[in-house]
Amino acid sequence: MDLIFLGIGGIIGAGIFVLTGVAAARDAGPAIVLSFLISGLACAFTALSYAELAAAVGGSGSAYGYAYAGLGEIVAWTVGWDLVLEYGVATAAVAIGWSGYVRNALASVGIHLPLAYTKVNIYAVAAWGLGLFHRPVPAVIAAHAAAGGFMNAPAAAIILVLSLVLAAGVRQSVALNGLMVIVKLAVIGLFIAVAAFHVTPGNWHPFMPFGWPGVMRGAALIFFAYIGFDAVSTAAEETRDPQHSLPIGIIVSLLACTVIYILVSGLLTSIVPYFTLDTASPVAQSMLDLNHPLVALLIGVGAIVGLTSVMLVLFYGLTRIFLAMARDGLLPPSFAAVHTRTQTPVRVILICGVLMALIAGLTPIAYVAELVNIGTLSAFTIVCAGVLVLRYTRPDLPRPFRVPGSPVVPLLGMGFCIYLMMSLPLVTWIRFVVWFVIGLGIYIAYGRSHSQLAVK
Repeated sequence: MDLIFLGIGGIIGAGIFVLTGVAAARDAGPAIVLSFLISGLACAFTALSYAELAAAVGGSGSAYGYAYAGLGEIVAWTVGWDLVLEYGVATAAVAIGWSGYVRNALASVGIHLPLAYTKVNIYAVAAWGLGLFHRPVPAVIAAHAAAGGFMNAPAAAIILVLSLVLAAGVRQSVALNGLMVIVKLAVIGLFIAVAAFHVTPGNWHPFMPFGWPGVMRGAALIFFAYIGFDAVSTAAEETRDPQHSLPIGIIVSLLACTVIYILVSGLLTSIVPYFTLDTASPVAQSMLDLNHPLVALLIGVGAIVGLTSVMLVLFYGLTRIFLAMARDGLLPPSFAAVHTRTQTPVRVILICGVLMALIAGLTPIAYVAELVNIGTLSAFTIVCAGVLVLRYTRPDLPRPFRVPGSPVVPLLGMGFCIYLMMSLPLVTWIRFVVWFVIGLGIYIAYGRSHSQLAVK
């Protein structure tokens, strides 16, 4: 159950509380339910590949460990570096969204946080930096800087708090995550119960206002609402009987979240017109439109709790990736040091926490959110490829769980991920290449000569 809660905690978050409304209003309309179904099926292909590799290979490195076993060291380093990008930047991005929900919730009860410390305006930061060094501020920067927004203090603060929670120990953080998942599911259940009495079939017409291309665009967007299930496989070291438990945790959590997504999106587009959902808080806003302010407030609180659990799971996965790479010699041994009492990599947790807090506190969400997608999809692609390679190179490897329909299912997973990667904008690819070059430099300078394979 801890693994299932870990998966649900990682998956349900920004997707259901933010992306559902955006995808329905701009791309799919009421057919958003089909978009969620398609994305769920596509993500299931990757989840099944994760399940087979988790059962056969194990380890705490998620896709990194699987790539190491099936595709070699340099590919494993690439995947690990991708996952650092995915987990680290995604945690910062979710923290920025979390800050927005907190700001709105406090404003609803009359507490208004100063804009300068709850929102980042890159022009205001630039103007401050120029002023610090007594340099003139160009007029264009000064004009935009007037809108304010120097740092996002709540976003930075929540990451630092979660750093302390994770450093305290796995059992404590798992217990907190389980509590947050229960609260989140209770709030979602409340929405379903209330919305069921306000269904207006007329809101489902037209069902597919943007046609089939709109459904597919919606599926491509909300695919990222499923990101988080892969963090389950990073918990292998703290799991009893991982060969049996990990596949169950991955598949059940993904299935449960798919059902919840379809239920919520179907009800959401039936109680209010789909074109009114282009808002940062569509679920809560729909309750306000139906004159249920108390329910809307509770849903806002649930969103805060939900995003907190997502950050906890992503942060947990990030530290385990560093731990696995350090144990393989690709990073310095200090990254693998575990505290004797808490059995957690305290040093890595605190370093990552400070860096992510700086990113979340000083960077606009648009700059960080777009970097998550390509790192995730590239890692997913390699996981699916790893299943096929290991089936050929290691047919003797015990496989307590096998992907049904192989090689078709892994190939479908690869195809869908590659298709989505090719649809990303050029600037995302440029940033990804820069990140890759930095990682390759670290591997050449340190990892290649210090890895376990090099030592042997």
